[in-house]
Parts: sequence; structure tokens; C-alpha cells
Amino acid sequence: MTSVLADHPVAVIGAGPVGLAAAAHLLERGLEPLVLEAGPAVGAAMREWGHVRVFSTWRYNLDPASVRLLERHGWEPPRPTALPYGAQIVEGYLEPLAATPELAGRVRTGHRVLAVTRKDRDKGSSVGRDLAPFLLRVQGPDGAVAEVLARAVIDASGTWEHRAPLGSSGLPAPGEEDATAAGLLTAPLVDVAAGGFGGRRTLVVGGGHSAANSVLALTQLARTDPGTEVVWAIRAATPAQAYGGGNADELPARGQLGTRLQAMVGSGAVQLVTGFSTARLEVLDGRRLRVHAADGRTLEVDRLIPATGFRPDLSVLSEVRLDLDPAVDAPRRLGPRIDPDFHSCGTVEPHGAAVLAHPEKDFYIAGMKSYGRAPTFLMATGYEQVRSIAAALAGDAAAAEAVELQLPATGVCSGVGSDGSADEAAFAGSCCSAPDRSPVSVGFPTGLRHGRAAEGAGI
Repeated sequence: MTSVLADHPVAVIGAGPVGLAAAAHLLERGLEPLVLEAGPAVGAAMREWGHVRVFSTWRYNLDPASVRLLERHGWEPPRPTALPYGAQIVEGYLEPLAATPELAGRVRTGHRVLAVTRKDRDKGSSVGRDLAPFLLRVQGPDGAVAEVLARAVIDASGTWEHRAPLGSSGLPAPGEEDATAAGLLTAPLVDVAAGGFGGRRTLVVGGGHSAANSVLALTQLARTDPGTEVVWAIRAATPAQAYGGGNADELPARGQLGTRLQAMVGSGAVQLVTGFSTARLEVLDGRRLRVHAADGRTLEVDRLIPATGFRPDLSVLSEVRLDLDPAVDAPRRLGPRIDPDFHSCGTVEPHGAAVLAHPEKDFYIAGMKSYGRAPTFLMATGYEQVRSIAAALAGDAAAAEAVELQLPATGVCSGVGSDGSADEAAFAGSCCSAPDRSPVSVGFPTGLRHGRAAEGAGI
């Protein structure tokens, strides 16, 4: 590291769990972190879904370096087997962490990163590029724009602000913006108990855990308000992926989520609509929605919860040299391991700085954003990512390469043989590690055999 670069901090974008963990690991390595958070407080995105109880216990939601830092100041960890709500993670963990003397002056909230580049060099400039500091254009709480120099950048800004559209072709469905403006389209993980859903007919679109949480919350509301109707629409021909691993899941709450969802559908409390690809939305008298499917079917509802997943915002990185998987928008070496079309496993083999590296030296995307469009990220994965990245930035190649991570499994991961038959094997390390995206029979499933590609094979 040249003396010029050494004079600058490592910029961390985002003060969520992974961003703050990155700061803690950097401090342990003797590096100076500067955390830039767009929201008014740490954990800003998590606060918006604070009413949701996560399915991973506290054990998997705490970063070791962050815990070491907190415990030096008398913090007592929560019971490791308890299931926290998002708000509890923020209030009981992130806020105390950001308030430690070591981090308090190094976390700037209300600072939105507008762009990342190299000082005096655009994307096409190669001469001396690696020796030039990064330049981050940042908008502060008062709206003023300033520039921050950094020796390295870790983008842990997440994907919360960029919901995937309802349209089945990757574009917003016609009328989607009108429905949003009319207040009929909600946030992806809206708090249904906060009002506006009782006695109404609500459509939840999506087949993941976010959709499952919303559907179950609505069925609970319907118990006290019989006029509440719940409709759940998915693009898949079967809800098997959403039902998940059941009793085989080592995270019982995750398994129970799918089991409860299946029970609600079976009881008639939830109207399930399969094979539903949203073609357009029509606002009726400013109070209701008519949702049109590509096959001509329609659903009329009072509210629509779009639990369609998220996408990374790559626009702020347009002057950074990235190497991204063309399908998933994750780092190229990570993409094939998490592609939901071919990857049916909830775990991924441990990975760190080497897998997350880009052609832009000392630039990394970590946390949820590193998974691009893939939905299977767990917090513990991000903690191990930034531990490895901090080691790499400190010049400790051995520690950066010694990536270890134990995640809870659902027992088996289904692969597909050459004859089209499904086979299963107990979890034994790596899941979909083949560079050609071919699945291998290890790991554990999120419910649907062989990822989304299995639907076309009739599996």
C-alpha cells in the first residue's frame, strides 16, 4: 500500500449488519474504516421490516468481530437460540455497536453515496489506476455534495431500495407505477397489522420467504377481521419452493414457515393462484386494482403486496471496473453458485475476497448486494465475506483464503441425473460449484428440486 493510499480510510457503503461488521473487522486489522449510510440511522433498511421475525436464531445474526468489540464495553449477548425480530436486531445489536467509542465517530448517517470512481481517472483510464485513491461522491444530510477519498471500498449497501418489478419480462408491468401512485401497491414487507388491510382483499405476489411472511400475517389478521381476504399468486406451476424443507430444516422457524403456509392454503384461508405472470395493472376508480395475467386471467383486489425480490443498484458503480455474472449480477465467480434457476440450495460453499474480487483493485461488493438478484443470502455469509476482505486488505493472504462458514441445512439438496431423474445426498460441503451451473447433489434445498429449471422438466 503506497503512503498516498495509506493516508485514506477504507470506505464502507451501508451501516447495516454487514457494513458495521466490515468496520469491526477492519479495526481489528489496524485499518481505518469510514461507514457511509444513506438512511437517517444505522440499520435503516432493517427498520422498515422490523415487525418481521427472522427465521435464523441470534447465533447466525451476530458477527464475531462485532461481538468482541461490544463485549469490551459490557454488552451482553442475547440468548443464541432466540429468534429476533428485525427491530430487535437493530435496537439490541446494531445501535449499541455503532455507539461504541471505536465506531461512533466513524459512522456517518444521512450520507448517500452517489457515485464511486478513481480520483482523476474515468473507467477507461488504466495508467496508474491502482495507485489512485477511490473517490466517492456523497450527498450529506443537508443536501450538499462532497467528495471523499478512500484507499479501498466495500459496498455493503444492500438491495432494499430496489424492488424487482411485477412484470414477468423483467420490466415494470404497464400500470405498475399508476398503482404505486394510487397507494394500492405497498412495500414488499409491509406491516399489515399497522392498518389498511382489515376487511379488504389483498393479493400477495411472489414465491419466497417475504411473500410467505406477508401471506401468514394476513391470515392472522383475518382471524380477527373475517372480512379480510388473502390471495397469493406465484409464477411457478407449484408452490413447492415456498413450502421448503419442513421438518428437515435445521432452522426450525424457516421450516415451519413453509409448513404453516401449506396448511393455510390447504384450509382455504388462502386462495392460491399458480402460473400467474403479471401482464398489466389497472386502477379501478382509484380504490381497487384489476391485475391481468399473461394468459387472460384477472384478479380484482384492494391492495397488492409485491414480494417479487430485489435487485442491486449498479448505477453508482458505473465508473468502477466490475466483473459480474451476466444472469445474476453477482461477482462472476459467485454467480454460478447462487443462480436460482439452477441452484436449489440455501447454502453456498464458503467464499471470501478471492471470489468477490473485481478487476478494480481493492473494490468489493459484500452482503446482500453481492448476491445480485439471487434470494438465498444469509447474514452469516456476509460476516464471513467481510472478515476475508478485511484480511485481504491488510495483506494477510493466508487468512483471507482460509474461508470457513457453517450454515444451517435442511438435510438434502436435489440434483438431476442425465436421465432426468432426481437424486439426493446428505449435505457435504459445496453445492452448485460447477462453473457451467450444473448442480451437484450436496447442500440443501430451498424447496424446489434443481432450482427453477426443474419446473420445465416436470420435476
